[in-house]
Amino acid sequence: MMQLYPAHAAEALEFNKVSQLLTYKCRTDAARERVEDMRFHTRIDYVERELMQTSEFKMILQGGDYFPNDFTQNLHKELKLLTIPGGVLVGEQLLSLQRLSTNIRDILNWFKKHNDLFIHLRSLTEKITYEKQIVEIINDVIDEGGQVKDNASKELMQIRSELSSRRQELRRTFEGVLRKLNKQAYLADTAEGFLNGRRVVAVLAEYKRIVKGILHGESDSQKTVFIEPEETIELNNDIASLERKEMREVHRILMQTTANLAKHHPLLDAYYHLVGLFDFIRAKALLAIDMNGSMPKLSTNATVNLIKAYHPLLLLHNKNSEKPTIPLNIKLDRLQRILIISGPNAGGKTVSMKTVGLLQMMLQAGLLIPASPDSELGIFKQIMIQIGDTQSIEHELSTYSAHLRDMKYFMENANGKTMFFIDELGSGSDPNLGGAFAEAIVEELAKKQAIGIVTTHYLNLKVMAGKVNGIMNGAMAFDETKLEPLYKLTTGKPGSSYTFAIAQRSGLSPFIIERARQLTQREHFRLDKMLLQTEQQSVQLSEKENELNKLLKENIRLKKNYEELTDKETVKQQQETLKLQNKIKKEELDYLRDMERKFKQIIQDWKKSTNKQEVIDSAENILFKKKQITGNAAAAKKADKNYEIVTGNPRIGDMVRNKNNHQVGKLVELRDKRAIVQIGNLPFNVLLDDWIVVRKREKKEPQ
Repeated sequence: MMQLYPAHAAEALEFNKVSQLLTYKCRTDAARERVEDMRFHTRIDYVERELMQTSEFKMILQGGDYFPNDFTQNLHKELKLLTIPGGVLVGEQLLSLQRLSTNIRDILNWFKKHNDLFIHLRSLTEKITYEKQIVEIINDVIDEGGQVKDNASKELMQIRSELSSRRQELRRTFEGVLRKLNKQAYLADTAEGFLNGRRVVAVLAEYKRIVKGILHGESDSQKTVFIEPEETIELNNDIASLERKEMREVHRILMQTTANLAKHHPLLDAYYHLVGLFDFIRAKALLAIDMNGSMPKLSTNATVNLIKAYHPLLLLHNKNSEKPTIPLNIKLDRLQRILIISGPNAGGKTVSMKTVGLLQMMLQAGLLIPASPDSELGIFKQIMIQIGDTQSIEHELSTYSAHLRDMKYFMENANGKTMFFIDELGSGSDPNLGGAFAEAIVEELAKKQAIGIVTTHYLNLKVMAGKVNGIMNGAMAFDETKLEPLYKLTTGKPGSSYTFAIAQRSGLSPFIIERARQLTQREHFRLDKMLLQTEQQSVQLSEKENELNKLLKENIRLKKNYEELTDKETVKQQQETLKLQNKIKKEELDYLRDMERKFKQIIQDWKKSTNKQEVIDSAENILFKKKQITGNAAAAKKADKNYEIVTGNPRIGDMVRNKNNHQVGKLVELRDKRAIVQIGNLPFNVLLDDWIVVRKREKKEPQ
């Protein structure tokens, strides 16, 4: 398990608030217990397995599929009773165990139905088998209402049969007594009732000595007495005896049923823990959906590469308030191990630092994190923090003394698998001395290969970050014009504290501000001013870069739309061409079939007829219709008038004329013995031998 320093480190990074949100998502006590027992694991295979299980359940929920983990009852008491000799489970408790078993059956069937789609979730059921005998044992004795069935035993059936008979006899006898007393006008308005488990008649007090039976009580007004008639006393005694006998038999049956189920206690206990585990995973998946959580890449190296990461609590708060949340991008590895974040107060330095620490803890607890799945995180064995006021009254430690105590622990225990966070390093002491100690501490942590984040206002730390290997600067952006923090972290350069800018905007006396400038060391002020100007330029460049990215995205979108429209038009033209070619082919085929039929008819007529010339004339009339012959002649005459034949081989771009129907077109493509001729706007695939090259005749000017 991962070591935390100090003991309240998880609370300082607000992991307890995330745990509380997770608890709200749980439906079972077993799942809530798992939330309380969550640990931060250091084995990458264990972390990966838990993340994959949650990711698969998230996929099920977002896909709208129904996973049958409906059992939500607490069965601690029932399972405990199964281990106690002579323990007795009542009807409703037995039905709960039955529902647990059937729920496991439904879960196993669900995984069979979905084959190997969710292998990490399915692995949880590998050692679980459905035992139908558990359900049968309960069904044999308990009905759907949780009552012991009449046929649970022969003795019980006989007792209940006799009991039913006695009750019917009692009802008839009692009703007879009521009718008799009613005629005698001895009954009160209520007529009858139940006292001490016995059915009694309500008699007016003045007649209590007349009506024979056992007096069981009287009303508050003492005007009515309740008497058990002597006719029903014996029947009531028999019924009471039978009811006690029934209770003993029911108790015996339940005890025997409990003993039979006790043999299956290990399996039932495994069932219960499995449904609790699925509910726990479901809760993690629901929380991930709320905070847009995803599974990052895992690394065996100590590394942090967060892309578009969010503080989960801030993200949820802003989502409810419909406010935007600025994502965090940060990369720490063996080459750049320590980040020094500077910038104005309330600018987001601590939030950025806590975001990294909280997401790391969530990851090693098996929770999906609100960051891009392209992010990459390593597994750390230690997390050390120094955030907030650590003054200790009981140990008489000042803030700075407590701070140094923590730094002593850091120095003695940090290593290459340590992640640390220090807020306002060196604060609480003389600026010069505190800055010197802070610089020495950061250098030592860098030597120990630890990875971490430090927030500070010290200029010497900002300067050191640019000189010492493995340490880099980071700044929180700030809008000096609006005097508002932008909550955006940029790495590679230090940030200004905006001391004078904030003082000026807040309305402080110009005289005080100017005097402060004079008292400030020149180098200190010049460096802070330079950092301020650099940061403002960086903000402006960032805005321009965002505008350029928007324009590039719009250009890509327009280009894609143009290409789609072009492709659609090309496809449409190709489809029209194919339709036309198919139509022509079909007409040619129909024509050939018709010609075949006509040739057969001509041959038959030739064989039968003695007048051969008549057959020839008929065939000529059929095969070469006069109108067609006349039309072809007219087309030839028109073509001869407008075009003249040119000798030589045809080339692309030449005008060509059909030898049969004399149509004229343009040669647009050559394909060996075939060619593409465009007549009007339509292209035709033709035999090249059927066409001759022509050119347009020049028109003579009239004299």
